[in-house]
Order: sequence, then C-alpha cells, then structure tokens
Amino acid sequence: MTKATGSFEALAAREGGLQHRLSSAQLTMIAIGSAIGTGLFLGSGAAIQLAGPGVIASYAIGAFIALLLMGCLAEMVVAHPTTGSFGAYAEHYVSPLAGFLVRYAYWAAVVFVIGAEVTAVAVYMAYWFPGVPAWVWIVGFSAVLVWINASSVDVFGVAEYWCSMIKVVAIVAFLAVASYAIHGAPDGGPIGFHNYVSAGGFLPHGWNGVWFGAVVSIFSFFGIELIAVAAGEAREPEAAATSAFRSTLFRLVFFYLCTLALMLAVVPWQQAGTGKSPFVRVMEILGIAGGAGVMNFVVLTAALSSMNAQLYVSTRMLFSLARGGQAPRALGAVSQRGVPLRALAVSSSGAALAAVLSVVLPGHSFLLMMSLAMFGALFTWLVIFITHLRFRRAAEREGRMLRFRMWGFPALTVIGSAAMAIIIVSTAWMADFRMTLVVGVPFLLLMALVFRQARLGEPPAPQPSARN
Repeated sequence: MTKATGSFEALAAREGGLQHRLSSAQLTMIAIGSAIGTGLFLGSGAAIQLAGPGVIASYAIGAFIALLLMGCLAEMVVAHPTTGSFGAYAEHYVSPLAGFLVRYAYWAAVVFVIGAEVTAVAVYMAYWFPGVPAWVWIVGFSAVLVWINASSVDVFGVAEYWCSMIKVVAIVAFLAVASYAIHGAPDGGPIGFHNYVSAGGFLPHGWNGVWFGAVVSIFSFFGIELIAVAAGEAREPEAAATSAFRSTLFRLVFFYLCTLALMLAVVPWQQAGTGKSPFVRVMEILGIAGGAGVMNFVVLTAALSSMNAQLYVSTRMLFSLARGGQAPRALGAVSQRGVPLRALAVSSSGAALAAVLSVVLPGHSFLLMMSLAMFGALFTWLVIFITHLRFRRAAEREGRMLRFRMWGFPALTVIGSAAMAIIIVSTAWMADFRMTLVVGVPFLLLMALVFRQARLGEPPAPQPSARN
C-alpha cells in the first residue's frame, strides 16, 4: 500500500481474532505499568550519574517529548484503533517499508526491554538472597509471567491492573515519607535540598550531562505508547484510548519529576547507580525500620509489572507482523482464549538472552540490555512523529473530522521529530550506550534489505488484458 491510499479498514481487518475485553481503567493502568518500571526505579540511577541533580531538568525534557508523543498517538488511535497501531499507521500513511521497519524495530526494542526488566528483578532479589545466581530468578519469574500472558487477556489485564496499583500507591507513600523527612531534617544535615548544589553544583556535568540524562529519560518513559497497541483489545477503544492517554500522562509526569526531586534531596547524587535502586537507598538513609525491604519489594513488583506489559505488547506486535505477511504466518495464530501463543513464545527470547548475559557478563548485563533496547525505542518514537505529520495532512486533504486533535500542529510535531533525531545521534557520545547505534543501524539496514528482497520475490500484480 502506498502513502495514504487504499482502505485503512482493510489493513486493520487482517489483524482480527483478538478479544475486546480490556476496560478503560485497565488500559490506563497497563500504560502506567509499562512506563513506571525499571526505567524509573533502577535506570534513573544511570541518568543521575550523567546529569547530577540536573537530572530533574533531564526528565522535564523527556516528559515534554513524551507529552507531544502522547498527543500525536491519541489523535491517530482515536481515529484508527487497531492492534497494529503505529506500525499500521506508518504502513498506511508513510510507506510499507516504514511500517515494516518500525514494527520490527519496536518489537526488538521491547524484547530487549524484557531482558532489562528481568535482569533488574535479579538485582532486586540479590538484596535478600545475595548467594543465589541471577539466572535462577530470571528463569523462574519469566516462566510465571509467560504463563500469565498465555492464559487470556482477562488474566493479563487483572494482574497488570493490581501490580500497577501497588506501584502507584507505593510512589504516593514514598512522596509522603520523603516530604516528611525533608521537612523535619535539621539545617545543615545530610538531608535537604542543599544536596542539589552541595557537590559540584546543580549541573556538575554541564548542560551536556543534562542532555545525556534526557536521552536516558526517554528510555524511562518508553512504554507509554503501549496504550496504542492495547486499544485494539479495549471494549470501547475510542473512549478508552482518549481517557487513558489523558490520565496516564499527568500521572507519569507527576510521579517521575516529584519522586526524582525528593530522592535527590535525600540521596547525594554521587551515591545513585544501577547496582541498587536509588529508592531503596532512600529508605536506608532515612533508617525506617523495614522500609528498605518494603521498597525493594515495590521496585521488584514494578519490574515484574513492566515486564508483564512488555511481554504483552511484543507479542501483539509480532502477531501484527504475522497477520500482515511480514513474519511467519504461524505466529499469527491465536488460541481458543484469543492469545497468540506462538508469538508469545518467540517474544520471550529477551528473557532467555538476559539469563545468558547474567552468566557471561555479571554486573554489566543491565546497561547492555538497556543500550540494545534504546535504538528501537528511539526510532519508534521518531517514526510516530513523522507518521502523525502525514496522518494529519491526509485528514485535512480528505476533509475528515477528527474527534481528538493534537494541539500546536504542525510546529509541536516537527519539534518532537527533530528532538528524537538529535537524541538518536547523541547516543554515539555516551560511553554506556554506544552499542545503541553500533547494533541498531546495521539492524535497520538488514531489515530494509529483507523487506526489499521479500518484495522482489512477490508475484507481479495481475494486469488488465489489453483491448484491440
């Protein structure tokens, strides 16, 4: 299909077979569950090391870009709710190649994110059981989450709803406890907002550090686009998507910025890292009896919840590829409960890779999995912005009425596109994330070649017979 031609309904119809059982509340909590996970509870430590206290500005930049992305996605999802989501939109409004590349890039990113999440689970379990090998926890928890995803979308929705609820309640409690501790801290003590400037100032690594921290913050927000995929299985997709987009973004921005601001007032930024969650470190510094253990349980639940959501979305993306003839058709089969079991099995490969890396590269596997996931995530966001430009132009040309409209078009969509392009290039100057481009660019070129060869192998379209 070429740019904005043909019927989008025909494109979406090929992805039938999934069951519409998710409620608006579940859709909202699924998005929160996907986005509030390891990126915040463990990955924020990497961002803090890059930017120092200026990481607050880094996450503000990331939140602004996420806000623009959510607006663009909401407009397209309300117009076209389908499991293929931004992959289908790119195929229809940009080109078949764009749809092919963004689906595979996103699927690969999510598979690596699954590995990063379950690697974080092993880090958290080491808090209680330091002598148990990481691969034991990776294999055990992965098996449980695969079973949940294999059961039905109902079981997945309920499990994700309650896991996400635990995270939300825990973050609210964290905000209350940290605020109380900071308010009652003596002047000149180790706790207080003076930590923002006490060691190298607010920007110890300059604005370059803030920008590099913003790159990591995008990884933390990665997952909010899951609403676009899950809307294809919502009971009332248009209404559910609109409500979920609006409520999710506010909660995410509030949770991320407020928790980081308070955390940095308690934990000196030099003590934040990826060997232990900075949130657990807060509880240790405050000396709350059992607080560190409770927080470790919360961040463990957060990682499992996020991994659960990522298993869901990677399975649906691979299912979409299979139904579009761009992956083995066997992966497009669904069980009697409406679950693409074969696609789920293949999408679980990220957990298997994490188990191997935990043995081969202990202590370094989390950042490696994170850097491998980064390219697909950033490329996907870039393509979403580009697709929105083409979508809105097509809607205006055809005189279509949109029930939800992105504000500030086209300026804000162009700003989002430019920001994502610059962020992708910026990873080349980040020591821990150089694998992002080293692996990502060849992967993209390889998939473009695969697409071209597949198209060359297709039989030519029948031509109308000539008339004398």
